[in-house]
Amino acid sequence: MTGSAARSGAPASLKVAPDLAKHLARFKRVPMPFRTTGLTTREQQMVRKLVEACGYLESIYWRQSDSDGLTLYQSLASSRNRRDIELRRYLWINASRFDLLDDNKPFVGTEPMPPGQGFYPANLTREKLEQYVRQHPEQKTAIYDPLTIVRWHPGRIDHDKLDTVPYRIAFRAFLEPAAKALRQAANLSTDPAFAKFLRLRADALLSDNYLPSDLAWLDLKNPKFDIIFAPYETYMDGLLGVKASYGAAVLVRNERESKKLDLFQQYVPQIQDALPLDAEDRPSKQGLETPMEVVDAPFRAGDLTHGYQAVADNLPNDPRVHEQKGSKKIFFKNFMDARVNYVMLPVARKLMEPSQAAKVSGEGYLLGTIMHEICHGLGPAYARTSAEGSAGKVDIREAIGPSFSGLEEAKADVTGMFALRWLVDHGALPKEKLEEYYASYVGELFRAMRFGEAEAHSQAELMEFNYLSEQGAIRRTASGKYAIDYEKMPAALADLTKELLATEATGDRSRAENWFKKYGTMPEDLKTALKTVEDVPVDIDPVFSFASKVR
Repeated sequence: MTGSAARSGAPASLKVAPDLAKHLARFKRVPMPFRTTGLTTREQQMVRKLVEACGYLESIYWRQSDSDGLTLYQSLASSRNRRDIELRRYLWINASRFDLLDDNKPFVGTEPMPPGQGFYPANLTREKLEQYVRQHPEQKTAIYDPLTIVRWHPGRIDHDKLDTVPYRIAFRAFLEPAAKALRQAANLSTDPAFAKFLRLRADALLSDNYLPSDLAWLDLKNPKFDIIFAPYETYMDGLLGVKASYGAAVLVRNERESKKLDLFQQYVPQIQDALPLDAEDRPSKQGLETPMEVVDAPFRAGDLTHGYQAVADNLPNDPRVHEQKGSKKIFFKNFMDARVNYVMLPVARKLMEPSQAAKVSGEGYLLGTIMHEICHGLGPAYARTSAEGSAGKVDIREAIGPSFSGLEEAKADVTGMFALRWLVDHGALPKEKLEEYYASYVGELFRAMRFGEAEAHSQAELMEFNYLSEQGAIRRTASGKYAIDYEKMPAALADLTKELLATEATGDRSRAENWFKKYGTMPEDLKTALKTVEDVPVDIDPVFSFASKVR
C-alpha cells in the first residue's frame, strides 16, 4: 500500500466486497472479560506480561497469513470512513483479505488465496515443489521442516534454486521481545514449575527447539495459570500441509469444571486398545500423562483468534511428545458457552426434527468435544510406509499432505463418538444419555458445515455428514428437516472410524484425497437447508479486555 493510502484510508479504487456489513453480521461479538476477582496484584501483572508476549506472536501470524492484508489493515487505523472501519474489522476477523469461513474467497481484490500463503513463494505449486525435492533430496528435510519459510534463493535471478529460512531467524525481531516478556512473566510467577516452563519456552522461541519446553508443559500439575505459545497448527499450509503457524492463549484454570475431567483420564489407555485398528498401529497409552484443563481464556492471538474459533485444543502435535508423555487437552469454557448459546442451539432448532433438536445440549456438546480432543492423541503416532529412506515410519502430516488437517479433524470427531459409545457400554456414562450425545454431535455437524468446503473442520464434518447420510444414519424428512436413525448411528460411526484410522496408519495420501473427493461436496438439499439459518451467526468474534495491536 502507498503512503497516501496509509494516511487517508483505503483507496476508493480498491475492489472491496460491497456487502461487508452482511459479512460482519455473520459474527456475533462476544466480550471475553479478564476477571481479576481473587487474583493478587502480582498475578494480574503476570497475566499482562503474558498478553504482551502474545501480541508479538500475533504480529508474526499476520505475516504468515497475508502480509499485504496486514499492510492494508494498518493503513486503515486512523480512518473514520465507515467503509474503512468495516473493512478493517473484517480484515481483523480473518487476518487476511480472504474469508476463512467462506471457502477462502477474497473480499479485497479478486486474486485467490495462494495455497502456500506466507510460507512459500506465491508462484510455487505443490507439483513443482515435490518435483524440486525429488531433484534436490538433500534439501527435503529443510523444506519439509514445520519451522522454516521456503523462498527462492535471493542471489538467483532465474528462480531455479530454493532456500529455507528458520523461523527463529525470519521472525527474530518479534521473537526476541516475546521471549523477554515471557521471562518477565516467569519472574512474577509464584509457581516454580510454570516459571520454569516459561523460561524454557522463551529459549525455544530463539532456537526453534520446542521439545524440552513441550515436555515441561505436560509436567505442569493443575496450574492456576497456563499459556499456549508456539507455532503448532498446520491448517494454513495448503501446499504441503506441514508449516506451523503461531498461536497463543492466556489461560486461567476453571477448577470446578476441571475436576469433572477426572472420569475421562482413567479410560484413555483402554479406549486406545479398543480402537478398530491393528495393534501395531495403536501404541499403548498405559502410563502416559493425559493432562486436561477447563479454562477461561481472557486473551488469544494468532491462529487461535482469527477465522474459526476453537473451543478446545489438543497439544502439542509433536509425535515425539506423544510417545514420551502424551498430550494436553484444553477446553475453553468461555468460548464453548458462547458457541452453544449463540450458534449451535439456534442452528439445531431450525434444521433438526424438533424432538431430536430438543436433545441437543451444552453438556452433550462438551462431552463430544472432550472425546474429540482426547482422540486427537489416539490412534497411530506415525504412518508406516515402504517409502525409500523412511525406515517404515514417517510423520502422518508429511505422508498425507494438505488433506491431513481435514482428515485429522474427522478422525477426532468420529473416534470421539466411538469412544463415547464405548464409555456408555462400559458403564462410565449413563446409557439413557446416548441419544443426547448423538443429537449434540449432529447439531455440531450442521454448525461447522456452514464454514464452506475450504475450512478444515468444515471439510471434516461435511464428509462425515455425507457418509452418515449414505449409511442411513442421517436422513432428510418430508418437512425439510433432518432426523437421526439412532439404531444405525453406532455401526456407521464405527465403520467410518476404522476407515479414517487406517488411512492415517498407512499414510495413504491417495486414499485420503479420494475419500474426501467422494464425500466432500455439499449436496444441493443441504445448501438449501443451510440458507434457512443465514440469520444465525456463523461464529463468534471475541472482544478482549486487552488492546490488540499488530506491530
